[in-house]
Amino acid sequence: MTLSASRQLHAFLLLLLLMASSRMALAHHVLGRPAYSLNEDSNTPPSMQVETQIGDYFVTYMVFPAFPRPNEPGRINLYARRMDNNQPFPGQVTFRVRDDNWFHSNEETLGVQPPVDNVFRQNFQFLKAGSYIVSASFEADGAPYIIDFPLRIGKPSAVGPIGLAVAAIVILLLLVNLIQRKRLVRDRIRHAHAGDKDRTRSQKQRP
Repeated sequence: MTLSASRQLHAFLLLLLLMASSRMALAHHVLGRPAYSLNEDSNTPPSMQVETQIGDYFVTYMVFPAFPRPNEPGRINLYARRMDNNQPFPGQVTFRVRDDNWFHSNEETLGVQPPVDNVFRQNFQFLKAGSYIVSASFEADGAPYIIDFPLRIGKPSAVGPIGLAVAAIVILLLLVNLIQRKRLVRDRIRHAHAGDKDRTRSQKQRP
């Protein structure tokens, strides 16, 4: 491997590492208030309550229960009010879900919900544990509104896909450096042997 090719490989691996780091930040861009709830109908606070401003609306959403698990029911509550007059959004909200990773972008529709007492309620039940992104979207005054937030089903693994990707990149960098060092050592030995042969030839050629 030439020096320029090695530098290009290092630059590429560094770019992958930066992408992994940015992905990690994007996956946790929502700040929620953790709480502890036993089920979706509990009176205790939900697992996540997030308040955000988007366009002309102030949106609040909550997820029940505190720790959703596979094959168990849960619920999302969403509130949307105009910031200028505090009027609730009267239309419908579409809830969708997709995997929170690089390789799977399949998106499914959870449901389209009308408001009930100014609250949009969407039930869910996931068969598999994992990290997901839930999207709540609606249209008001001809403008689209989309709110994305993470949803974890089941216990998170000790080492997630981001950690595995970073570890793989680090290991690959170490292997590249090790291969380069071995090649440098072989080149030095080869040059040393070549020098010894040249000196031996010159000694034999002397009268």
